[in-house]
Amino acid sequence: MRAPQRLIQNRVLLLTICAAGIGGTFQFGYNLSIINAPTWHIQEFTNETWQARTGKPLPAHLVLLVWSLIVSLYPLGGLFGALLAGPMAITLGRKKSLLVNNVFVVAAAILFGFSRKAGSFEMIMLGRLLVGVSAGVSMNVQPMYLGESAPKELRGAVAMTSAIFTALGIVMGQVVGLREFLGGPQAWPLLLASCLVPGVLQLFSLPLLPESPRYLLIDRGDTEACLTALQQLRGTRNVAGELEELEEERAACQGCHTWRPWELFQHQALRRQVTSLVVLGSAMELCGNDSMYAYASSVFREVGVPEEKVQYAIIGTGSCELLTAIVSCVAIEKVGRRALLMGGYCLMTCWGSIFTVALCLQSSLRWMPYLATTCIFAFILSFGVGPAGVTGILATELFDQTARPAAYMVCGALMWTMLFLVWLGFPFIMEGLSHFLYVPFLGVCVCGAIYTGLFLPETKGKTFLEISEELHRLNFPRRAQGPTWKGPEVILSTEL
Repeated sequence: MRAPQRLIQNRVLLLTICAAGIGGTFQFGYNLSIINAPTWHIQEFTNETWQARTGKPLPAHLVLLVWSLIVSLYPLGGLFGALLAGPMAITLGRKKSLLVNNVFVVAAAILFGFSRKAGSFEMIMLGRLLVGVSAGVSMNVQPMYLGESAPKELRGAVAMTSAIFTALGIVMGQVVGLREFLGGPQAWPLLLASCLVPGVLQLFSLPLLPESPRYLLIDRGDTEACLTALQQLRGTRNVAGELEELEEERAACQGCHTWRPWELFQHQALRRQVTSLVVLGSAMELCGNDSMYAYASSVFREVGVPEEKVQYAIIGTGSCELLTAIVSCVAIEKVGRRALLMGGYCLMTCWGSIFTVALCLQSSLRWMPYLATTCIFAFILSFGVGPAGVTGILATELFDQTARPAAYMVCGALMWTMLFLVWLGFPFIMEGLSHFLYVPFLGVCVCGAIYTGLFLPETKGKTFLEISEELHRLNFPRRAQGPTWKGPEVILSTEL
């Protein structure tokens, strides 16, 4: 039976995906995109607030500095959230971590909603930091929770839903930010505070759904709760085979210590996993997709799209990523992880190269701006095919139960740091390289495709035990040089 049909028939698993996603990666995409609509309104509010306090207007360069801080505090908060995610997932569990995480969302929504009445742009800055912390936690815990709750036949498709909710959040943020909705000069506090809605939906729905069975059995040692959760998630009482697999994994290396983030880089048994996580995680953030979003508006203006219609054209870019994320979710269990990643990066290299040529020739040939517009949509579609979703699965599938929380901390910290650097450096790259601004990003795409083809093992349809055994063989190619593999490092009780 195909993955989408199995997901639809298994209602509890489908509801778990939706409840985790709406307050998880949906929030990341939503808060990433809604900040674009009120740019000028918030800058004007900042200037007016400063003038009301001091009697003098704030210089233009300082207004821009405050705005840059408001935007940049989001990835900074994401970095803090990524570092919190591991300890929270271990101490509270996967489901409770997502629920507690909404405290940051509620606090941020209150700050956003009352910032104008209070005459404080500092409240906006603090609110952006808090929603960043929330996004950092959810971006790590949600794929961990769903990956551990899904059967092996659906693990890739279920994990890919994190990318679907991210793209859905981006599109919804673009739509809600339209002038016809909450993008007007008076409604921007409500626009920023609207992040409360998905948080409330998660608070009401997720408590009714089960915790990760793997966490309940391996980390907490609660066999009865694990059995109940499995039966709910699978929609059947016949889960003896899967429970036996979990028991084998639990017993394989019972009592081993949990990994800390810095220890992942020191042990040969995790060499390939950590290298894959760092290389492909960096490639996803440095491939230029976020920059393509930033460049879209100027290209749309260049091809003659009226200024008042540009915002609608930009919604099309987010819709492209959403479409391909859905297609990849359907195809991942048939095609495999490696093929989607390699295909995505190869297509991005192709379209990015054509985009560069189109930019160089746009003044010579009248139809080149239209080709550049096509390349923008094709580049974003290619990103959604593989890198957008498959990269998030790596920490779940390549690391065992003891190393997984630490791996997500490393992955999250890396992602948010790279995102911050790209946002900070892109204006300078754009100014310095002009039409060749995409050449560095193309190099990253090529490296991502080559690394995936040569070094990333395929994990489609394999249990965590089988993946661990294969990675052990790859890390110790001559078995005489490495310890005998006896199973993944799984523990009964996970320490912090």
